[in-house]
Amino acid sequence: MLSKHLDKNNLHHAYLIEGDREKVVPEILKFCESLDIKTSGNPDFCHISIDNFKIEEALNLRGMGSNKGFSQGKKVFIVSSNSFTLDAQGTLLKMFEEPIENTHFFLVMPDTSSLLKTLISRFYLISARQGLAEEEIKDAEKFISMPLRNRIDFIKELLIESENEDGEGNEIVALDSTRSKALKFLNALESSMQNKFLKNYSGLTLPGVPVGTHTVQNSLETCFAHIFKVREFLRMPGSSAKTLMESVALIIPEKI
Repeated sequence: MLSKHLDKNNLHHAYLIEGDREKVVPEILKFCESLDIKTSGNPDFCHISIDNFKIEEALNLRGMGSNKGFSQGKKVFIVSSNSFTLDAQGTLLKMFEEPIENTHFFLVMPDTSSLLKTLISRFYLISARQGLAEEEIKDAEKFISMPLRNRIDFIKELLIESENEDGEGNEIVALDSTRSKALKFLNALESSMQNKFLKNYSGLTLPGVPVGTHTVQNSLETCFAHIFKVREFLRMPGSSAKTLMESVALIIPEKI
């Protein structure tokens, strides 16, 4: 997927790749190895995998990027994160205004829509997004059919926080947070609700719509609007994923 975008002889200084880090990062590592860039035990290679990239991480990255390399070869930084705070984006914006010779950055995130347009414009943008996993869709469909009490229990199980783990040497790794899990589930939920509505009410024309269908449609529009707002709030530092997701459980009709 990435190979057609990465030119060994004309490597861009900064790539922004939209996709699943578990699939994208191995491709980047393979590409680096094809350039004879060691991805372990190499002080000029750094892989940062984190849930939320904040101002502290941005300042550290800027510092590492501006430092002179230990060798005559290329310096490579891979950053995979679920989200970037506005402060961090501001720092990166200044950082990427002037490319640094022989220094290359690969930023990987699942959804670039939350990034500043001016920041995105600094990158070679690659979309490697794929369809939702079948398991995620099944969970969403199950959730829709649950009574309210079961939905709340489902949310509690879904948002169990995974412990962060730090790698060794030049690799920093962090597992997905509750915030990331919630965002992924919202995408599956939205898709499932849309498919369910289209399946149940396809072929209906407005003049002959049976009584009650307008109510269902309006209710779904309300749900989609609420999910959009929840998605925005989830990207804000300090927001409660549990409270926001419970509000989603409350607003979705028991029968669609």
